[in-house]
Amino acid sequence: MNNAGKLKALLEKHEVDALLLTTPENRFYATGFNSSAGVAIVTSEKNYFFTDFRYIEAANDIDNFEVVMTDSNNKYHTLINRTVEAHNISRLGFEDLRMSVSEHKSLKEKVGAELVPLGNALFDARSSKEPWELERMRTAQSIAEKALDEVLQLIEPGLTEKAIAAEIIYRMLRNGADDISFNPIVVSGKNSSKPHGVPTDKKIEKGDFITMDFGCIYKGYCSDMTRTVAVGYATDTMREIYEVVLDAQLAGIAVAKAGIVGSEVDAAGRKVIDDAGYGEYFGHGFGHSLGIEIHEPPNASATETSVLPKGAVISAEPGIYIPGQFGVRIEDVLILGEDGCENITKAKKELIIL
Repeated sequence: MNNAGKLKALLEKHEVDALLLTTPENRFYATGFNSSAGVAIVTSEKNYFFTDFRYIEAANDIDNFEVVMTDSNNKYHTLINRTVEAHNISRLGFEDLRMSVSEHKSLKEKVGAELVPLGNALFDARSSKEPWELERMRTAQSIAEKALDEVLQLIEPGLTEKAIAAEIIYRMLRNGADDISFNPIVVSGKNSSKPHGVPTDKKIEKGDFITMDFGCIYKGYCSDMTRTVAVGYATDTMREIYEVVLDAQLAGIAVAKAGIVGSEVDAAGRKVIDDAGYGEYFGHGFGHSLGIEIHEPPNASATETSVLPKGAVISAEPGIYIPGQFGVRIEDVLILGEDGCENITKAKKELIIL
């Protein structure tokens, strides 16, 4: 499965004769094939994928692409120019947002076509997922949740944050993940006030909150989730803040749908935290889009001015973080529809005390 057909629609819209895709993420989006090296070209007549000896055998299975191997006599710019000539390409759209200055300079010098920046066009195309992409994301989410169920049975005082992170990774892979979406965040006690804290050798103690933020990749698509649990007991303050975060998340989910601006979703959740008196302790956005990458535009943040499209997948992850004490974050993943959203995260959200 790939999105080459969907990308052809960008040619007329952006007045280009072909798309030149050089980043791993957009090459995968076009071809459905993961590789560390390669170039994809989409034209109105034919699609091409160029790669080296390491990937050529596997790449021959790509649908609707002619696959050509690079070598010392057929370097990437040679194959690109051959395609430019074969299809009379005068305007070649390229990924300006993901290309270095030196890469652009090299292309401009070596390729015989005008390079036209595509801006956000590829992100816009990727933001609205196809049904088969959504199914992969649902599967990735279910794998992560199964790993969580297993890890919760292991957590006890004396176990370190690093050990919990290692168990999460192992169990996602064992349960069918192809890779992890990002390095898991596992922070406990005072460390949990750090939204993107790194797991340490700190041992879990009774009375700790543990925040676990993690996800996996299944057939190229990411999952993402966060759960905060207590060990042994939770104080009244811990319970209060947990409930505020949960109420804020539910408020944002209630308004999340296609056709509204991302900042509106953020505002609904943020109001709950502000009204409870904890606004200064919620310093990040309500959520972000995800798909091939764990963070993609558009976002559900206070500064987002873009409209969220149908089929977008966003996280719902408000949090409260009190320095020197603890933090709480709860995160689900939502698929946006015209009349609301589908929450594909099924894990329990009521406070768990282990």
